[in-house]
Amino acid sequence: MSLVKINTEHLQQFVSSADMEQMLPEVLAAKDELLSGSGKGNDFLGWVDLPEQLDGAIVESIKRDVERLTPKAQVFVVIGIGGSYLGARAVIEALQSEFAQCMPSARPLVVYAGHTLSEDYYHQLLQLLDNNHYAVAVISKSGTTTEPAVAFRIIKAHMERKYGHSGAAERIIAITDARRGALHDIAVREHYATYVIPDNVGGRFSVLTPVGLLPIAMAGYDIDQLLLGAREMRDICRSGDNYDNNPALLYAALRNILYRKGKKVEMLVNFLPNLKYISEWWKQLYGESEGKDGKGILPHSLSFTTDLHSMGQYVQQGERLMFETVVSVDNPHNRVPIPSDESNLDGINYLVPKSLTEINRNAQLGTVIAHRNGGVPVLLINLPTVDERVLGQLIYFFEFACGISGYTLKVNPFDQPGVEAYKKNMFILLGKPGYEGQQLV
Repeated sequence: MSLVKINTEHLQQFVSSADMEQMLPEVLAAKDELLSGSGKGNDFLGWVDLPEQLDGAIVESIKRDVERLTPKAQVFVVIGIGGSYLGARAVIEALQSEFAQCMPSARPLVVYAGHTLSEDYYHQLLQLLDNNHYAVAVISKSGTTTEPAVAFRIIKAHMERKYGHSGAAERIIAITDARRGALHDIAVREHYATYVIPDNVGGRFSVLTPVGLLPIAMAGYDIDQLLLGAREMRDICRSGDNYDNNPALLYAALRNILYRKGKKVEMLVNFLPNLKYISEWWKQLYGESEGKDGKGILPHSLSFTTDLHSMGQYVQQGERLMFETVVSVDNPHNRVPIPSDESNLDGINYLVPKSLTEINRNAQLGTVIAHRNGGVPVLLINLPTVDERVLGQLIYFFEFACGISGYTLKVNPFDQPGVEAYKKNMFILLGKPGYEGQQLV
């Protein structure tokens, strides 16, 4: 059963039934390309069947490493950039307390490195590590990507000073290539525990590999349920051959119809702050997959109601170049009553009988109607709640829809040649050996 439901009632004035009928053969052909492996980038399709084919021994090994490291670590540092950390962070921050850093816990606090070159960030991180026991997962296919390589060198040196060479090695897990690369070689030399990034799974599709599963399990969340949800959605996406029984097919179709109608920006909107990093992961997934060959929808994100007080004016009355995809959650985990105030100087006593969820839900509906009436197409992705199984379904849904959407757009959804340009320029400017005399691009 799909726990991910798509509501199209606020698209009716923008997308016709004729549009949908015309698009169906295209998205079905794209789905067939994806499942048959006949499309571009077909050497990076390992994620398609990953939830079903993931070796159970890997999951059990992850659980043993979590059990081994948890008593030793108050902090768990995840070193990676892009897909090497965003998927794990999205799941962890969706499930954990907003105030996890301040709350006592039997589980390590997961923090991140390798995603920035900010000197102040690393100074502050080292201060945290000075005062807490910690362990590390370093995630890199090659081990030479600048940002995580710099972070690992800094943290490895700190850890060896704190715990000694062998003590540090017991606290480091490397997630890397099976046979080659700098990180692979370091891990072999230093006898680190290791996990493999599959050759046929690109970084932005890697959350259901040890890249995502190890940090998520270290944070105390149920990776069995996450994988269960992903398997359920995999079965739905593989077998469903129409809009009614395949939400990924429907989402990919709607995105491409709206794109062809001039809606070049998609805003993923949430009304719950814990979903912020779901949006960050989604932005990489779709931006890196579709933004090439002069094509692609620009993925953007907003957190409402907060951003209604900053970006709401533009959305309501600015350029009509966008559509919104609202991730809507039906049921919260908690209730907080609004107290009555006899003086009622703020004028909100009328809200006292209502729950915050009811108020938020009406804020969402009011926003959707206002934006729709202002010329912004709005589709809703409805989730029953936020838990591991639901997130597993949501992750796989977005991944499968991304593959269909990219093939419908006639691009290779599984490469990212454009990200090399900034790296080349950076290496030239920094004087990296081998880049002498080369021209900036």
